[in-house]
Parts: sequence; C-alpha cells; structure tokens
Amino acid sequence: MDPSFSSIISPIAPPISPVFSATPTFSPELQVGSQKHHMDQNRKLLIALIAASSALGAIIFFMICFWIYHKKRLQKSDLDSSHSSGGVKGIALGPVMCKFNSLKSTYSSKKTTSVCLMEYKTLESATNNFQESEILGEGGFGCVYKAKLEDNLYVAVKKLEGGTQDAIKEFETEVELLSQIQHPNIISLLGYCIHGDTRLLVYELMQNGSLESQLHGPSRGSALTWHHRMKIALDAARALEYLHEHCNPPVIHRDLKSSNILLDSNFNAKLSDFGLAVLGGAQNKNNIKLSGTLGYVAPEYLLDGKLTDKSDVYAFGVVLLELLLGRRPVEKLAPAQCQSIVTWAMPQLTDRSKLPNIVDPVIKDTMDLKHLYQVAAVAVLCVQPEPSYRPLITDVLHSLIPLVPVELGGTFRVTTQRVLAP
Repeated sequence: MDPSFSSIISPIAPPISPVFSATPTFSPELQVGSQKHHMDQNRKLLIALIAASSALGAIIFFMICFWIYHKKRLQKSDLDSSHSSGGVKGIALGPVMCKFNSLKSTYSSKKTTSVCLMEYKTLESATNNFQESEILGEGGFGCVYKAKLEDNLYVAVKKLEGGTQDAIKEFETEVELLSQIQHPNIISLLGYCIHGDTRLLVYELMQNGSLESQLHGPSRGSALTWHHRMKIALDAARALEYLHEHCNPPVIHRDLKSSNILLDSNFNAKLSDFGLAVLGGAQNKNNIKLSGTLGYVAPEYLLDGKLTDKSDVYAFGVVLLELLLGRRPVEKLAPAQCQSIVTWAMPQLTDRSKLPNIVDPVIKDTMDLKHLYQVAAVAVLCVQPEPSYRPLITDVLHSLIPLVPVELGGTFRVTTQRVLAP
C-alpha cells in the first residue's frame, strides 16, 4: 500500500471506532429503563385492581350478612308477637310455617286461606278463662271450648296441653294442611296461637256438634232423618274425594270417624281434625307410626302397617254403618269383651229379610227399601278386609248422590211422602 495513502487513512479510522463501540453500551440502557417503567405501571395497576376487588367483595359479604341478620330478626319478632298481649292480628302464616318445610314445599303452589296468628289473652278472655261450662267436647290432647270474639263472632277453640312431640307434630300438621286446602265440607281454620307449651287452634263454630254426639248422645239420633243421614254421608264422601283426588299430592286423613264429622245449624257436614293426616295417596306407608281409633282402623293398617287411601274408605264404611244402624263402632259385650259393628252387622247386611230389622229404630220404615239396600251394599264394599276389593271414594260418592234429595245437594226428587214398609 502507498505510504501516503496509509497516512491519510489511519488518522481518520480511529474516530470511527469509538462511534461503533459506544453504540452497544448506550442502547440497552434505554431499553431497560423503558421496560422498568412499564413494569412499575402494570404492577401498580394490578395492585389497584386487587385492592378494589377485595373492597367490593367485603362490601358484598357485609351486605349478605346484614340481610340474613335482618331476616332472622324479623322472623323472631313475628314469632315473639304471639306471646304478647293485644287483639287479633292478621299476620301472615309464613314466619311460623317455616318450621313445616316438609309439607309447605309440597303445597307451595296452593292458594292459602286467611289464617290469623291470635293472641293468647284474646282467646283466654273469649272463653271466660277457659271455663268448664264453655267446653264443647274433649279430644286426645285437650278440650274444645266455645268462644266469643269481637262483633259477637262465635268460634270453637281447641286447646292442646303439653309439649309432647306427638302433640306438637299434630298441631303443625293441622295448621299447615288447613291453611293450604279449602272445601265446603272441610272445617275452616280461622287462627292459631302458641303460648309456652300450650297451643290453640281456632275454628268456625259448628252449632250441631259432632255426628257422634248426635247419634250416640242424649238425643240418640232423633234429630237426624234418613235424608239428613244420607246428606251427611254424601258431604263426608265429598270431603274425602277432594283429599284423595283433587289435592296434589293426595291426602290420607287417617282418623275419619263420627266424632270428626261436624254439623252446622243446617246439618251440613264438615270433616275436621287433620292432625294425623299424611301425604302420599295410594302408596303404602309402612314407616308411619300406627295411629287411629279402634273400630275405624282398617285391618291391613292395624296388622301390617299398610296405609293407603283405601284405609280412609274403610273408616267411611264404618261411619256409614253408624248412620244406618245407630250403633257405636265398638260395643262392649262384657268387661273384657268387645264386638265391632262390622263383625256384628256383616252377616245381616247382605240378607234383605234381616236388614230392615237391624236399622236404627229412629229411622226404621222411613226410607225407600231400594235405597236402604243400596246404602247397605256400599257399606259392605267399603269395609271389605281386602283393600283392593274396596271401591274408590269417587265411586262411593257417585253411588250416594242419587239417594240424596235435590234440596239437600243430591239428585233424588221426592215425589211422594209414602213410606215403604219392609
């Protein structure tokens, strides 16, 4: 190379080198500084989001806790109000009924009737401090009193004493079912009250008492004509048909008897006392505690614990025999010997020559014999030992309608006053 050319290049080359050498040391510093700046911003944003989310979650949690606390206080105040003094309050049944979830969930779609939570002092005053002279009748867990509320409204008050599990369960079942179902032939529940271990149920007053007191009391059935008896049987059948066929799920009353059929001033009958009622329709209920009244309990339920709607049909058959024969469901023959009306009557019910002679003397020779034979045939079918041989209550209802005069709710037209002798 020419030395002169070399001398020209060498002074210029060194200045170029620092430029290229400085570039790699300067650029990374700019990039790292920029990245750190962005990371600090992202971190601050993330921390802010976490803090905001935590605050929002805490607020929501606090609001939920406050709502639960407020709801429980409202329920407690409604329950406690049943123990305070005052008049009748039209309070919704909900706060107390939350205990009865097993039944309430089933009937949640039904239209509830107007049932009031009533004050103990109001009922105590209305019954003259539960005086013995106001007693209308007695049951398994207490007495029923006649009471007079404001505006001269007369009602019946059932007082359940003691806080046994059975009594509490029956009270709850009664209030729950009667607040959910409504029918002209089922007693109306007007109110209830809880006062310590005492529980009270307030019903419409039925002026003529129970069918049992009419048939087996001092009057010995003298106020009940043949047509009235058929009307009562028809009303009871209509109540059962509603429970079995029109309730969803169906209701088995489980304690149908003459003392639980109440009569108003016109001898219209209404079914009462739903404390032992169960849900389930035609399914066997093998796990249910055996309950009922001797003489009305179906044999398969008594012996094997099998409970179906046909158990109610059996009890209805016994009531029909009471109306027909004027006898109690169980008659005492000796101190240690009893005989059921079914056992006594069955051999004679199917014998047309004997049947007119065993009819209640009060109504003997006052009915069409064809009607007598038909009612006896229905009763015989209802009390068959085998449940599958018993008719549905709907079939029983259709059999009775033609036997009841039109003016009493049936389809029979009375054309003459002629009495057919046997």
